Amino acid sequence: MEILKVSSHSSPNSVAGAIAGVIREQKAVEVQAVGAGAANQAIKAIAIARGYLAPIGIDLICIPAFANIQIDGEERTAIKLICEQR
Repeated sequence: MEILKVSSHSSPNSVAGAIAGVIREQKAVEVQAVGAGAANQAIKAIAIARGYLAPIGIDLICIPAFANIQIDGEERTAIKLICEQR
């Protein structure tokens, strides 16, 4: 499954386009965010992506979970949002 990493500076529209593209091709994508700002941008992007996909008959769902990831040698807890077609 492809992983898209979102930061607090990510553009929600750009991330939404990436999410929609991966969903069209692979049916599922994992969106990772570390921190409140990044999680906010990720959620906005998923909401926008639902709007992109709905007209072509794709109902996007999102399953939240935690992931432990390495950033600069430190282990951090990220929110992972598994997005897939219903």
